[in-house]
Amino acid sequence: MAPSPHPIPVLLDVDTGVDDALAILFAVAHPGIHVLGISCVAGNAALPQVVQNTLGVLDAAGAAPIPVAGGAHRPLINPARDASHVHGPDGLGGIELEPTTRATYEVDGHPVAAIEMMRQLLLASDEPVTIVALAPQTNLALLLRAYPEVAPKIARVLFMGGSASVGNATAVAEFNVWHDPEAAAIVLDSGVSTFMYGLDVFNRVAVPLEKAVELQASTRRAERLAGHLISHRMGVGAGKEPVYTGLIGDAGALCALVDPDALRTELVPVFVELAGATRGQTVVDRRRFPGEDSMHGLHEQAGYTEVALEVDAERYIDLYLSTIATLA
Repeated sequence: MAPSPHPIPVLLDVDTGVDDALAILFAVAHPGIHVLGISCVAGNAALPQVVQNTLGVLDAAGAAPIPVAGGAHRPLINPARDASHVHGPDGLGGIELEPTTRATYEVDGHPVAAIEMMRQLLLASDEPVTIVALAPQTNLALLLRAYPEVAPKIARVLFMGGSASVGNATAVAEFNVWHDPEAAAIVLDSGVSTFMYGLDVFNRVAVPLEKAVELQASTRRAERLAGHLISHRMGVGAGKEPVYTGLIGDAGALCALVDPDALRTELVPVFVELAGATRGQTVVDRRRFPGEDSMHGLHEQAGYTEVALEVDAERYIDLYLSTIATLA
């Protein structure tokens, strides 16, 4: 893989569970991505576990020093939700990482919170930065509300979340948005350019089981970890057998960053439903003509978001596997 002449500066925002870990491996391996820092938020696991998982995965990737900071312990309004049935109690499906000596971001010997780290890195960048959000968007909402001056330094927010069809947390809501819908609404309404890599494409990029098993036997540490992560079986309910999905999950959003031509997208109004049985739903308005709601002034504040609707799954699988193969 030829080095990119101009890597994209990126801030990752993660709740490092199984698929965030896959995404981190890809992000530090791909020559077209320059990871400036990683902010952590509660989601797939509690915040302290998310931070430890993130540091451990960076070690497994053999990554250069990258600033990592812990952020929000819970959503803006709701309590944190338990996702251990999907990612296991430790967020990584019980995969044991080697102890890490990496520490979180500090200035003058004092830990720095995620939104302050993000502010510093954004303002210090010579060019606009892409924020790749792979988690509930609590940190991003707090950043934009506390430090609105950073908005011009954000090229766009590319987020894994939402759906233009069915949900997974509920019938219509995807987990990351459902976990903190107010935060997602703040980001979508912020005026910052947004790109939604949602369940419509997320659920299609899957590695065959035999390939995952092959990765587990690799002589390369990062590939072995990826194989174990991909092979993790997701719980689907009490008394039911966990199932193999093979999904690279959040890592697909990083593939979208470096290879957007493998997607079919539409630029459409999107807003987040904040009440009732549809709370957390991303309402993706793909109508060709105005409806009664627009005639009566409803949802006039819905901002436009580029939404991924179809994906060349094999192309992203090949991209993912070839990229992590470059890690030691």
